Amino acid sequence: MQRTLVILKPDAMHRRMIGRIIQRFEDKGLKPVAMKMMRMTPELAARHYGEHKGKPFYEPLLKFITSAPVVVLVLEAPAAVDMARRMVGPTFGAEAPAGTIRGDLTLSNRYNLVHASDGPASAEREIARFFRHDEICPWTPCDTTWISEQPWDDL
Repeated sequence: MQRTLVILKPDAMHRRMIGRIIQRFEDKGLKPVAMKMMRMTPELAARHYGEHKGKPFYEPLLKFITSAPVVVLVLEAPAAVDMARRMVGPTFGAEAPAGTIRGDLTLSNRYNLVHASDGPASAEREIARFFRHDEICPWTPCDTTWISEQPWDDL
């Protein structure tokens, strides 16, 4: 079983799309095992987006991500990282294909609704950045065997 981190950004909050976006992940079979709404501090935002420091969009990104609350989720499923990335779509909304979250819900390159971990190692780091171990709540939905033929660890 794999876990990934997803952040629903301030534009998702302002546009009241939180429930709709989470529903898409759940409909696919990604199981939420942790979730919280929070206001990202400038320090946390700088740590999270540190790889972009020095790039022209870095400062505007920090200003944007700290401008309103975000919803942070840990999603779990077989191949969760890749599945979430494919569902979210490419970074730039105007380039994202229909059927993806960004392709269906945004045209903006700056305001793209969602962050999703880009690999298993970054997912582990990002989950640890936003959640303590005791905040993650593994569970088994009763419909698991109907969603995926791959057995879940705790069945």
